[in-house]
Amino acid sequence: MEIFRVRTDQAVPGMIVANDIYTMNNQLIITKGTELNEKVITKLRFYSIYGFNVYQKSEEEENQEESYIQTLRNSQDFKKFNRTYVDTVNSVEDNFNGIVQGNEEINIDRLLEEMNKVINKGRNGAHVLEMLHGIRNYDDTTYIHSMNVSLICNIFAGWLKLSDEETKSLILAGLLHDIGKMLIPKEIIQKPGKLEEDEFEIIKSHTIKGYQLLKDLPVDITVKYSALMHHERCDGSGYPNGFVANQIEKHAKIIAIADVYDAMTSNRCYREAFCPFDVVENFELEGFLKYDPKYLMIFLERIVESYMHNLVRLSDGREGVVVMINRLSLSRPMVKVGDTFVDLSKEHNLSIEAII
Repeated sequence: MEIFRVRTDQAVPGMIVANDIYTMNNQLIITKGTELNEKVITKLRFYSIYGFNVYQKSEEEENQEESYIQTLRNSQDFKKFNRTYVDTVNSVEDNFNGIVQGNEEINIDRLLEEMNKVINKGRNGAHVLEMLHGIRNYDDTTYIHSMNVSLICNIFAGWLKLSDEETKSLILAGLLHDIGKMLIPKEIIQKPGKLEEDEFEIIKSHTIKGYQLLKDLPVDITVKYSALMHHERCDGSGYPNGFVANQIEKHAKIIAIADVYDAMTSNRCYREAFCPFDVVENFELEGFLKYDPKYLMIFLERIVESYMHNLVRLSDGREGVVVMINRLSLSRPMVKVGDTFVDLSKEHNLSIEAII
């Protein structure tokens, strides 16, 4: 793909950013590989970015790039999944609002029934992950994020071979882990720029607020502790209490991994979604001190396996198919590009830029 420069007033949705974009104060606001949409273009104007570089793709490349995601979204499986997913998000939002306002009691059976409707639209865990990949371009909200974490927790429970009772508890804990954010001002939750220190402290309070909302409700203690502890880290660097490994509730450790994975692979008001392989690399670089290794290793292995045989774009613009996982470097698999095999564990100047 060739690179050319455009003025911001010439930018149109669908263009791919060819370089990281920084403000005059050297703040990174748009990462290389981001596909422009109206929100991203508005952000560029807001930060007074005059011009930037984009990739120029041939018609053939555009058709290839659209094929997987468009084929997925046009499938009957996805349409059924998406319809049920949206209905469940609306139901979860209504129930959350009722709990926060104090005019509705938590209905555990109803919440689990709603989640099971979505879970049952997938043939298995890998299929649900594939369906979620089709939903990734949606703007994230607390409800959508909570739903995604709950669905990932259900899949994670299968990988960990948890009992039916533990799985139910984990699904519910994943769904309710961020309920405290309902009590955080929206202008802070949805702020597009960098948070001030005092704003970040307010955001961090959602863990305590969530626990306080749940502590007198008829839910399992693991659900309450998961709301409180899902930002604790095994090395003591988390919040609100700086707990270390043996002080953190088991389900909170599992949710912490699912929470970070979903947050980083979803669009946020202040950035576009990261490529899942970038997220896996992040976990590999610093995750084994912060997260429980016995959960993190299983999660990373199975997540990477779910992208086997997917079409990907490399950082040099070439496209290929993931054909083999490198167990010692999960974020850098073997990719077949035409008749050539590219071992990313040895080609350190290359990486997977996007799953297409």
